[in-house]
Amino acid sequence: MERRRSSGILMHISSLPGEYGIGDFGKGAYSFVDFLVNAKQKYWQVLPLGITGYGDSPYQSFSSYAGNPYFIDFDEFIEIGYLTKDEIKSFDLGCDLAKVDYGLLYKNKLHLLERVYERAKESLKENLYRFYMDNIEWLREFALFMSIKEYYGNVSWLRWQEEYRRKDSENVEKFEKDKNDKIYFWVFTQYFFYKQWNSLKGYANRNGIKIIGDLPIYVAEDSQDVWSNPQLFNLDEALLPITVSGCPPDAFSEKGQLWGNPIYDWSAMEREDYRWWKDRIKHSFKMFDVLRIDHFRGFESYWEIKYGFEDARLGQWVKGPGINFFNSIKEELGELNIIAEDLGFLTEDVKKLLRASGFPGMKVLQFAFDSREESDYLPHNYDKNCVVYTGTHDNSTVVGWFSKARIEDVEHAKKYFKIDLKEGLNWGFIRGAWSSTAYLAITTMQDILGAGDEARMNIPSTLGGNWTWRMKETELTDEIVTKLADLTTIYRR
Repeated sequence: MERRRSSGILMHISSLPGEYGIGDFGKGAYSFVDFLVNAKQKYWQVLPLGITGYGDSPYQSFSSYAGNPYFIDFDEFIEIGYLTKDEIKSFDLGCDLAKVDYGLLYKNKLHLLERVYERAKESLKENLYRFYMDNIEWLREFALFMSIKEYYGNVSWLRWQEEYRRKDSENVEKFEKDKNDKIYFWVFTQYFFYKQWNSLKGYANRNGIKIIGDLPIYVAEDSQDVWSNPQLFNLDEALLPITVSGCPPDAFSEKGQLWGNPIYDWSAMEREDYRWWKDRIKHSFKMFDVLRIDHFRGFESYWEIKYGFEDARLGQWVKGPGINFFNSIKEELGELNIIAEDLGFLTEDVKKLLRASGFPGMKVLQFAFDSREESDYLPHNYDKNCVVYTGTHDNSTVVGWFSKARIEDVEHAKKYFKIDLKEGLNWGFIRGAWSSTAYLAITTMQDILGAGDEARMNIPSTLGGNWTWRMKETELTDEIVTKLADLTTIYRR
């Protein structure tokens, strides 16, 4: 793979400016591509694009394949004649342009999409059927799952009647025949999601911008993936998880992190030659140019906790599939442009797996400045085969970090990068990333803007109030474009 010195920005779709309550695939997204081009960037990194549920986390999606209907641009429907501006205005999608209100989107944006579907389904009948057949290997089960879920008041599939919890039952077959129109609403959402996403990605690629996607290692408990593939997960006879995922206690969380995702049955995965994973990764590379694999260390060893425990303290490390998994993937799919998220507690075995895979790991500058000891995250310790970040979606912003870190660590960072107040703390960190030897440097849009922790995307191990930040259209100034373009030119990115 060609790994040329370059840079980019992490900015999730939900955070883009726009009129309809959340960032989407409309003009705000195209304007952002134009901004990247003018600022001489080469990459746009996004978070997972899956359909979100309780908690609004893009890392807890109802499907590994289905896209989030919230990202569908309504302007296309207005142009075609399926919706009017006045209709949209009659539904409250949120009046705060700097924050997403997921409750309103769930209530009203989906309702508007249902209205469009009723008006469009006859004229789009052939297109929807063709799209359905082209993607039937995942779309059938997703649309069926979501339709049954709606039938049950959107509760988790683990609370459905026994007959519906098993996808091949007579009840499910009958439901599929009787509720075809309901099922095709979900086909409709995916038709427009992929139509608009492919158009946006094509525009980005034609303008020299590559898209970095994000692949969560686990899938949600309440997902089509688990419902339709129970044999691949560590479930009991009643289809309840036996163990779930998380992280052990550390300096950031005294009780650890209880993610709650069902654990894979890796032996069953191996017996099927990792077919489920190969299909998932293959699909991801149709959507993205580069793929960041979240929680890479879980492929070497993962922390599992018994289902029902209140926190992650009483878990245990269990060996994962290791390098054999990645060798099997590469044997079928070839060399892949993957970034390994290798953050957290790293043993020598995890480092060995990363070296064997050949994937670049991640270096986060906020983790570098412990004045009491040397750190692998300090730029003078990098080799070229890595990706440096000023911060990620799980971190404070740079400005937020400077306001909360130990005074000694803050002074260490200022001296290391020779940051002065005129330059700005955020730009000092960006300069530090851009000047490093890492082949790829990424900063967040929040750090470009110099925002504080009010703009933080996520606080791990918390529920509510996350994933809501949005950029205002007026915040992208010519001054920022010039400053970022100059920095990128100076450091040959």
